[in-house]
Amino acid sequence: METQAVFLNGPKDLHLDTLPLKQPGPADIVVDIAHSGISTGTEKLFWTGEMPPFPGSGYPLVPGYEAAGEVVEAGPDSGFRTGETVFVPGADCFDGAFGLFGGAASRLVTPGQRVTRIDSTLGAEGALLALAATARHAMAGLDKRVPELIVGHGVLGRLLARLTIAAGAPAPVVWETDPARRGGADGYEVIAPDADARRDYRAIYDASGNAGILNDLIGRLTKGGEIVLAGFYPNGLSFAFPPAFMREARLRIAAEWAREDLAAVGALLDSGALSLGGLITHTAPAQQAEVAYRTAFEEASCLKMILNWKDAA
Repeated sequence: METQAVFLNGPKDLHLDTLPLKQPGPADIVVDIAHSGISTGTEKLFWTGEMPPFPGSGYPLVPGYEAAGEVVEAGPDSGFRTGETVFVPGADCFDGAFGLFGGAASRLVTPGQRVTRIDSTLGAEGALLALAATARHAMAGLDKRVPELIVGHGVLGRLLARLTIAAGAPAPVVWETDPARRGGADGYEVIAPDADARRDYRAIYDASGNAGILNDLIGRLTKGGEIVLAGFYPNGLSFAFPPAFMREARLRIAAEWAREDLAAVGALLDSGALSLGGLITHTAPAQQAEVAYRTAFEEASCLKMILNWKDAA
């Protein structure tokens, strides 16, 4: 069995290729992928060659951890049946390429326990489930405050704002330096950082991935306030200690989502409390993967690029 897959041979060396697939076992399913998303966080770091050492990673690799499609084969111990629509957070099923992520392919083999059933009517938006779960993970748990300020109005920032409102909390303020990205807000305000005079935020969520902004954010906290690092930062983080000391600032790192986050997000989508609409700005056929990845990483107007695998040979 073979698949068409995005093949990242090295930094900025990407093309579509045909790769052999590992044979499925009794607990595995085979999924024909309809749509996969391109991450402007970790995937971009692999594409540029700036990704820090990460267990299980290396070149060549198949990127992608945002994929949705239809089950076409289901092992007797998989817990699934053919015809179901699922979200796949990547797969390690390729001969000849690392599959630490491995979602950007036309067909995947993966254990059934790794995937999540989704409504087929979500279409391309089904590939956004991991981002929504990542936003929820940053906000969930005991003694965690919902954001009062969100830095960055990309897809993650927008999802954080939507989840805040869905939780019944006051609408957050969102900072965005790019005027073109300040549109698309629903129920909250998006402003330039220098238009905000507040310095009493109790919870600031950074979704920008900009390590250089940390000192500014500390200066915006009230005493005992918290900064949540919701992005991914390839370089070392540093900050001036005296202002953080005076505010007794707290720093928290939000890691990747857990299965309970996927379930919670799914319930919010089913109830209508959360929408994934308006987050996909660009789509491209999988055959145009090389151009699509460059667009996703280099054009500021691209919030989320989705590859369409339906017609991939």
